[in-house]
Amino acid sequence: MTGDSSLLLPIAALLAAGAGAGFAGGLFGIGGGFVVVPALVLILPMMGAQPDQITHIAIGTSLATIIFTSLRSVKSHALRNSVDFEVLKSWAPWVVGGTVLGAAIADFVSSGTLALIFGVGVLAFALHFLAPRIHDRQLLEAMPGGAAKVSLAGGLGLLSSLLGIGGGTITTMVMTLCGTPIHRAIGTASGMGAIIALPGTIGFIIIGFAEPGLPAGSFGYVNWPAAIGIVATSVLFAPLGVAAAHKLSPRVLRLVFGIYLIVVGVTMIANQ
Repeated sequence: MTGDSSLLLPIAALLAAGAGAGFAGGLFGIGGGFVVVPALVLILPMMGAQPDQITHIAIGTSLATIIFTSLRSVKSHALRNSVDFEVLKSWAPWVVGGTVLGAAIADFVSSGTLALIFGVGVLAFALHFLAPRIHDRQLLEAMPGGAAKVSLAGGLGLLSSLLGIGGGTITTMVMTLCGTPIHRAIGTASGMGAIIALPGTIGFIIIGFAEPGLPAGSFGYVNWPAAIGIVATSVLFAPLGVAAAHKLSPRVLRLVFGIYLIVVGVTMIANQ
């Protein structure tokens, strides 16, 4: 009975994290990693993860959940004709290459260093939500091509892999700066998550494959029980986020999420 009771808190926390990730993913066109990774950093010790493994497992597991939340979210956006599949197709090879490189880099850094990278990255992304003059400005008339596309797409994959996110924030920012309407940018960004998450998940499985003492249910640096718990609620809440994105004014929501990112980033950095 005691053992069953001890599982209630992590299970409830995983379900709550999934709900938050799914809603945020649908609302902002992000994969939910900004919600899932910090939640897993708190939950994984309850599941037996060692301190030097926690951030790697959190990021690898977050990427695994994004595969499912992204597919559910992009389906909902596609029904509203707000996904640019040509952008997804042309960016995919370079995004995948950057994602694989990011997973390879993660293999050579400690869990603490990876947590610092996440914290700094989160603080940088907070500016996107708190500074509307940045994301509301248009710099180009169309999406970039050539070397600019390769650099942006590769960097998107690399950074997203290191942070355990779906790259939605960067994709949305780039597309809006290039004149894409915000709803179409968010819809397309939701599809970018799966392109990043699938190779990213495989990469974190490979680099953690021989790691000893991982929590039960782990396959490399991906803990499948945690991933399943998060996905169970995230797929239910993603369509609600999509519906909210098409109905609500984003100003207050951006402010709230930006403040949340600052709290997460500072906490991740302070705890290292």
